[in-house]
Amino acid sequence: MPIPGDGRAVYDAITASLSELKPWMPFAQNEQSMEDVEKNIREAHIDFIKREDLRLLIFLKDTNQLVASSGLHRIDWDVRRFEIGYWIDSRFSGHGYITEAVKGIENFAITELNARRLEIRCEPENVKSRAVAERLGYSLEGILRKDALSADSEELRDTCVYGKVVDKETKGIAHA
Repeated sequence: MPIPGDGRAVYDAITASLSELKPWMPFAQNEQSMEDVEKNIREAHIDFIKREDLRLLIFLKDTNQLVASSGLHRIDWDVRRFEIGYWIDSRFSGHGYITEAVKGIENFAITELNARRLEIRCEPENVKSRAVAERLGYSLEGILRKDALSADSEELRDTCVYGKVVDKETKGIAHA
């Protein structure tokens, strides 16, 4: 869970990765101040405590450097459905950190939160995000046409919906 004071590390990661994040992430459309990012971290901390959005920050074990942000979003507690979202500091891209983080978050959602359905959503053109979902055995369940605004809010974009359904009895993947 993000904690007050994490804003500096997140700000540095966003700043270093702005050009890679801009096509996909609304928050990357305009350069943010350190204060804006710290405020967002404090809001994420509150959302986590309220169980409305479970954002996580991923740090390297050896150096304590921030590598990525991930978490469980668009939560439906009645259905036990969670969307896994993620972005990485581009300086750490290509080392498998996001795949490892998503796998850990998936395991946490299943074992601790009794998840029944997990989703990863991204634009069809976001090949790196799609590769993470496919590498982890998520099924492309469909492409929603003109489903969401682009990150810059200028046009409607399609959304790939990848899903996994969890078997309630075994807590294993019933359908990948």
